Amino acid sequence: MNEATNLAERAGDQDPRVGLRAVAALRRLLEQLEAVQVRSARAKGWSWQEIAAELGVSRQAVHKKHGRH
Repeated sequence: MNEATNLAERAGDQDPRVGLRAVAALRRLLEQLEAVQVRSARAKGWSWQEIAAELGVSRQAVHKKHGRH
C-alpha cells in the first residue's frame, strides 16, 4: 500500500498536472482493488446484495459492473 500512500500525497500536489495524474492512478488502483474484493466475496458465497450493501451501491450496479467477471 506504499504506492497508494505515495499517490494520495501526490494527489494534493500544488501542480495540477501532478495532482490529476495521481488522482487518475488512484482511480485505477481503486477499481482493481474493488474487483479483487468482489471476486473474493463471490468465491466465499456472498450474494450480490451483500456485496452491494458493503460498497454502498445497489445490487444492480454491482452486478452490472462485476457480474460478467
